[in-house]
Amino acid sequence: MRSIFRCLSLLILLSSVAAQANSIQVAVASNFLVPLKEIAAAFQSAHQIEVRISPGATGRHYAQIVNGAPFDVFLAADQARPQRLVDEGLAVAESLYTYAQGRLVLWVSPGELLPEDGLAGLDPAAVRRFGIANPRTAPYGKAAQQALAFAGLEQALVDRLVYAENVTQVLQYLATGNITHALVAASHTFMEGKPAGEWRLIPANWHDPIRQDAVLLKRASDNDAALEFLAFIKEDQAKEILARYGYGVVE
Repeated sequence: MRSIFRCLSLLILLSSVAAQANSIQVAVASNFLVPLKEIAAAFQSAHQIEVRISPGATGRHYAQIVNGAPFDVFLAADQARPQRLVDEGLAVAESLYTYAQGRLVLWVSPGELLPEDGLAGLDPAAVRRFGIANPRTAPYGKAAQQALAFAGLEQALVDRLVYAENVTQVLQYLATGNITHALVAASHTFMEGKPAGEWRLIPANWHDPIRQDAVLLKRASDNDAALEFLAFIKEDQAKEILARYGYGVVE
């Protein structure tokens, strides 16, 4: 009986290892969730490797990784957190690269006036509630705060600013009518099922560049599937998906 039990335990262990070898766990910034789903589907079709996706705010993912979350790949919305993980010995330095560059849009609900010159022409008196992602944890929130300051609107809107955990939650607030105006990722304008309304692109020089870095986590340093996935994001098929969702590619 002990021999049978040992054999069964070994089979279970081998099955678990095989399952891990054929799947990867990816932590991704919420702004990149929709294009990542397309990229993951293309990768799975080509390599028969399952991609398990965990979306969320970059700052929250960073904290989870520091506390031992079992992610293999981190697709952040900034450069600072992946670099910090490298510096702290939790990520592989050689794997670090910029996979996308994002943009911001001003989005207004139906019935609200959208000036032709966008944020530059916005009358603060016409704004009921203005949503951005939390600047402390979400890079798109930090960029939104910088854009508001550049336009001279941050102080004028301070009592009507609504902070969400990430840009996806900002869109949810728009969809439910909890806010009338928002600064969100330009990629969301390409989504199916997006909230109604209109938008204008924010000039790129109104905020720091939104360069989004990818990195392999140390726990997955010998995970060939994770390495293949990071390489796949650099390929033409993935770049075409990036461009379709309004992202720039940093060569």
